[in-house]
Amino acid sequence: MTQKILVIEDNEQNMYLIHFLLESQGYIVFEAENGLIGIDKAVNEHPDIILLDIQLPEMDGYEIARIIRKTEGIDKIPIIAVTSYAMAGDKEKILAAGATDYIEKPINPATFVDQIKIHFPDGKK
Repeated sequence: MTQKILVIEDNEQNMYLIHFLLESQGYIVFEAENGLIGIDKAVNEHPDIILLDIQLPEMDGYEIARIIRKTEGIDKIPIIAVTSYAMAGDKEKILAAGATDYIEKPINPATFVDQIKIHFPDGKK
């Protein structure tokens, strides 16, 4: 079965690159440009992994992660923060909010998909 990934990202260039990299490896990709749409898609599409930007309009990634972790049915989905926040303490802050892992932007296209694969139960798509 093909794995589904929800990408919550408001930057069109970042979304395009992430979507392209994942789809080229056979993943089904759902897009959301803000947190409210992302939470709704998580509930309705039941993705296997959520990729979450932190700097988003209306609601930041910390709040989105906390809401997902409190929402039955989606609370166990791995959340990987994909963010340019790289200052001391940023990684710990998003992990404390509920993220499973953290990938810094700019992403490395050569390693990005492998960084995500490890979060599937069998380590592959």
